[in-house]
Amino acid sequence: MSSFDSDEEQMEMEEFPGGDEEFCVQTYMPNYGTLSGQDQHAVELVEFNGNEDSVFFADGQRRIDFILVYEEEQRKQGDQKKMRSILSKKRKRALFQENLKTVGLQMEATRSILDFKTIFLKLHAPWEVLCRYAEVLHIKLPLFCNDLKPKTSTFNCITKLFSVDEEKIPPEDEYFTAPFEMNRIKSFHTQNRDTFFTPATRSRIVNYILNRSVYKRGKPSKFGITKLLDSKTYKAAYTLHDCKFNQKSSDPLCPNERFLLYQEWAHPKNFYKLQPLDLIRKYYGEKIGIYFAWLGFYTGMLAIAGFTGLLCFIFGILTMDHNTWSQEVCDPEIGGRLIMCPQCDRDCFYWRLNITCQSSRKLSIFDNYGTLAYAVFMAIWVTVFLEFWKRRQAELEYEWDTVELEQEEPRRAEYEAKCTMRRKNPITQEEEMVPYTACGKCMRIFCGGTTVLFWISLIIASVVAIIVYRLAVFFEFSVNLPKAMDNDLEPLKDYLTPQMATTVTASLINFVFIMILNIIYERVAILITDFELPRTQTDYENSLTLKMFLFQFVNYYSSCFYIAFFKGKIVGYPGEPVYWLGRFRNEECDPGGCLIELTTQLLIVMGGKAIWNNIQEVLIPWLKNLISRCKTKSSENVLPRWEQDYQLQSISKLGLFYEYLEMVIQFGFATIFVASFPLAPLLALINNIIEIRVDAWKITTQFRRILPAKAQDIGAWLPILNGVAIFAAVTNALIIAFTSDMIPRLVYYWTLSVEPYGEYSGPTMRGYTNSTLSVFRITDFSNISKPIKFPPWFDPETDTTCRYRDLRYPPGHPLEYYHSLYFWHIMAAKLAFIIVMEHVVFGVKFLVSYWIPDVPKHIKDQIKRETYLTQKILHESHLSQWHNKMTDATKSLMKGSVSLKEHSKDMDI
Repeated sequence: MSSFDSDEEQMEMEEFPGGDEEFCVQTYMPNYGTLSGQDQHAVELVEFNGNEDSVFFADGQRRIDFILVYEEEQRKQGDQKKMRSILSKKRKRALFQENLKTVGLQMEATRSILDFKTIFLKLHAPWEVLCRYAEVLHIKLPLFCNDLKPKTSTFNCITKLFSVDEEKIPPEDEYFTAPFEMNRIKSFHTQNRDTFFTPATRSRIVNYILNRSVYKRGKPSKFGITKLLDSKTYKAAYTLHDCKFNQKSSDPLCPNERFLLYQEWAHPKNFYKLQPLDLIRKYYGEKIGIYFAWLGFYTGMLAIAGFTGLLCFIFGILTMDHNTWSQEVCDPEIGGRLIMCPQCDRDCFYWRLNITCQSSRKLSIFDNYGTLAYAVFMAIWVTVFLEFWKRRQAELEYEWDTVELEQEEPRRAEYEAKCTMRRKNPITQEEEMVPYTACGKCMRIFCGGTTVLFWISLIIASVVAIIVYRLAVFFEFSVNLPKAMDNDLEPLKDYLTPQMATTVTASLINFVFIMILNIIYERVAILITDFELPRTQTDYENSLTLKMFLFQFVNYYSSCFYIAFFKGKIVGYPGEPVYWLGRFRNEECDPGGCLIELTTQLLIVMGGKAIWNNIQEVLIPWLKNLISRCKTKSSENVLPRWEQDYQLQSISKLGLFYEYLEMVIQFGFATIFVASFPLAPLLALINNIIEIRVDAWKITTQFRRILPAKAQDIGAWLPILNGVAIFAAVTNALIIAFTSDMIPRLVYYWTLSVEPYGEYSGPTMRGYTNSTLSVFRITDFSNISKPIKFPPWFDPETDTTCRYRDLRYPPGHPLEYYHSLYFWHIMAAKLAFIIVMEHVVFGVKFLVSYWIPDVPKHIKDQIKRETYLTQKILHESHLSQWHNKMTDATKSLMKGSVSLKEHSKDMDI
């Protein structure tokens, strides 16, 4: 229990030393309106009528808009601490419910069927309360039907095959809307009061009231249902599902929206169908709707990227046997005669290049000209995806009435509770209450930023630890792995190299580190954001989003960046190897190149992350609900709707945040490193097809109904996606230039293979392998690195040199073991390629962004039409009424003046 609860309990014991709780014993009596005096907190206690599908009060008329659950705890004689806790909770509930009554909410209580001590408090917001708070929250409500014809798409004949059945889920009626105003209620479409406010809107209004109701007299900062849930005063607060997910309600007036969502959306049989976004938005609110709209749009665009990546992969497989450089490695007369230098000190052996045959063949699948074209394609795809999403988002903002949400969004209850200082608003020039000064705000942000940097430094430290592990373990694998390869494991000898074994084990350990740091930092990030005290919920989520993404970005991608850009780049040469921390020899790439290791790292992290998320999101809630169902099956009693929902799991307030984070991290894997693994978008596509239905199944069947909330867009995730897109273009250019062998091959093919530099008359890849390997004289080994063991086929008398992957002058040259001119030519070509590719990609991105407007023309027309009609109906009608009143008043005055003149004439006569 928190400290502020303990302080309150202590004060109450000082006020009631005998533990007298008679003051706050809650009485139950029939009540259908607001009571006065001491009975304001009295609540009606009724028995369950046996209708398990009912979402109404016992009278069958008033709809249940919210459920509060608490437990009536019994006093224990002699346990003063327990008595204080019970007394504190009862007093809080009594005052809290009294204040709810004061604002107009109606209540009804029912005891649990399974546990007599548990009380379900049902809340209902009458029409007057809904209208009053709809005006406070600037909720947009329908004026009249939209008279503009909807735009028809040329792809309707195709999308119709994947659309939901309109007979089961008919399309929503289109209305022009405007912010609700009570004094102009006749202008709104209020023919049916029961459907004018949707259940989602009703729950949103009641939740707004609950978050601002005080539960402690004389303590204005003690308010909100959140604090009461944290202190266990209430056990749960939620809104009701309208029916069972697998069975229609017995109430003929029930729309059975949950059942429809399960049948037409969450069920796995619908994996190929489009989502019923309007129904999702209607049932769960705009915040959930915009997430699934974005996820569906992203998945649809991934289909294009995934199919193109698959073609690139097939191209790599088809050309694998035709790569000259790969054939040279595998050729016994070429690769079999090239003796390679040991890759670690003393205990490592000389080896022949052809043992890397399988690695080089695998590398040729990904490291080819198709991958280069695919990297450029993905840079353009990312831009097209983001630009078309902006258009789709603009459509949803208009259709779902969230265009002006930012101006309407109220302040967070936690922010209002801390408002103790006055300042002049620069816009309204009026004084307002704020929780901190400008200096105080800067200090809070500085503290938060410093904490984030500290945790990022911890990630870097963990990466350094992994690097040290790799360096230490590689030596052990190099010495012991060949010995461990007996006859049974002989087929794996070509695949399980020391480098591959090191990469796989290090990747698994790194993944464990990632998960542990994620769990710890998640709590730290929430504490930091709470300390910063953002003004609105959008500000809160944006601040948390930035912190979490920065951390996750470094956490997930740091190891991949190490393999792509650092591993094998600063290793020296066999005579003077580079040592890490003065002790560990810097590791070299796999004989097939670092690109294969990068692909392995991506597969392990992406696959492990997907498995872990599914266990966390699906398996754990399912097991908890299964255990709960097993407990309730022993009872043959029929459970009411509110108690059935109570048995489900409650979703975290940040549940949707983690769904976004998961997808954005995946977006990074699918774009940033696509040059090394073209199948990443296809794997992301398969994962997302499953993810949509899994998320839908989860929130529809395993969790209580998510509290509906407004959202204008995907928030801070859009600029983050833009940043990832720019970063991906740069990273892929760097991977092609420095990690793959694409540029060295092109330079050799067009320049060094032909005369006067080469011995061939035309461009060819023959001789490329030999050109990339430098020569080292074995007598130049230092005592530290000189090998002490030799393979059986090695003859120290005749084999006087070995080869290593680098471009350096050979022994005997005036600049022996210095980088050759060939090295600098290739380096210049790499830098030129990076500049050209970045300029081409960013130029195309700019043109695509310019050609595709963010808001479609038909949406602009509808917004203008709605603005015109709103002005005409609400404002001009109000002016015409005022004009008519003034005209009547003027006529009355004129009649009065005429009668006065006639009266004066009569007096003269």
